[in-house]
Amino acid sequence: MERTDLQWLTHLIKCHDKELPELRRLNAYYEGKQPLSYMAPELQAELQETVRQVVINWPRLVVDSLEERLDVEGFRFPDEPDSDAELWRIWQANDMDEQSQQGHLDSLVMGRAYVVVGTREGDDSMPLVTVESALDMHAEFDPRTREVRAAVKRWTEDGETGKVDHATLLLPDSTSWWIKDKGDWVEDPEHEKDEHGIGEVMVEVLANRPRLKCPNGVSELTDVIPLSDAACKVATDMMVSAEYHATPRRVAFGFGEEDFVDANGRKVSAFSRIIGRMWATEKNRKEDGADVIQFSEASLSNFHETIKQLATLVASLAGMPPHFMGQSTDNPASADAIRSAETRLVKRAERRQRRAGGTWERVNRKVMRLRDGAWNDEARSLETIWRDASTPTVAQVADAAVKKFTAKIVPLRQTREDLGYTQAQIIRMEALDREAAEDAMQRILAGDLAALDAGPKPPPDDGIAPEPDPLAA
Repeated sequence: MERTDLQWLTHLIKCHDKELPELRRLNAYYEGKQPLSYMAPELQAELQETVRQVVINWPRLVVDSLEERLDVEGFRFPDEPDSDAELWRIWQANDMDEQSQQGHLDSLVMGRAYVVVGTREGDDSMPLVTVESALDMHAEFDPRTREVRAAVKRWTEDGETGKVDHATLLLPDSTSWWIKDKGDWVEDPEHEKDEHGIGEVMVEVLANRPRLKCPNGVSELTDVIPLSDAACKVATDMMVSAEYHATPRRVAFGFGEEDFVDANGRKVSAFSRIIGRMWATEKNRKEDGADVIQFSEASLSNFHETIKQLATLVASLAGMPPHFMGQSTDNPASADAIRSAETRLVKRAERRQRRAGGTWERVNRKVMRLRDGAWNDEARSLETIWRDASTPTVAQVADAAVKKFTAKIVPLRQTREDLGYTQAQIIRMEALDREAAEDAMQRILAGDLAALDAGPKPPPDDGIAPEPDPLAA
């Protein structure tokens, strides 16, 4: 049964509303604003504002360690040695250097982000590409084709009569805009429905670790959150213990509740009794049995070891080297040891590059469809160029690239890509190469061989006369 536009809109909004609590929770963990776990309510009530939660933000560290290795450098057709300049121009015009980074980040945190392709008002030759958060957008997949069959984006803005809810419904053959009026969704009279008839939803999902039964992806924080909660709990407990470490606990014998009052005769709290700098009483040890003893300070090393063990578990699950978690030895690791420790992290980043590369290639196919008015069959083999996810030394990269170029294994442009230069830098280098070649050719045509160092060089004039040649006689 075919759904109407309004039915599609209400269906997608209901699905999105079910996901929002979990998405907001994941986003809060990345921002370090998660609630404190495991602490007893009695202790929270007793301490109140005295001790705040200590947040060890491992979720952000885990995500950023992967995202920092996901940098798009260009797009290349299979029969072309160079990246496509026009696609890169559109990429740059849409500020996708920044937006792609934000999309990769959100997909790692919340499992997915969305990329929307549309027309730009006033410039049909430059399609509009935007990256959207999963907090604002939801898409539904076709179980038969595994392609997006409908999507909705929602946002709220201030209007003349207060806040106005907006929505954009994206279907295979149309795009429509809606506003909420008196609790009901109605089409926005300021935007005419776009019956583009392309046959595909102009939305792609940038999913992290999607599975066959979970196309929307999984957050990179799923395995880390329980360990992060435990670390925050232990760190907070350590600060509570440090409070008692600074003011050791005491035991008072022979005192009653009436002895613990302030200057106005009001009873003081238990914590105030412990933290009090001076106790005064008229009771004495001989007649009243009054006595006060002090316990020795507790050691905080057990907290340190627990946090260290939790950090080891997080590093193991996330594939991160131990030094990423602050664990280091007295002897610094060698360059080879560092690269070996990063092997799993590099491989995880390469897997994310492959998955995200497919999304960006599909986005570019839709970009070319809007730009050209027809699908480009060659674009099915489009390739995304990524920056190397590993962290080799500059000397090693240069040595390997020069050797491959000298052996004629790779051309000069590929050598420059291997060295980490951007597409803009490579294009500028190639322009300088052409200028140098043209200048050399003009000098050759003018007979200026000396300027090209083409002729033999005279011996250096060191003031010593050369020995006579015996064969010259």
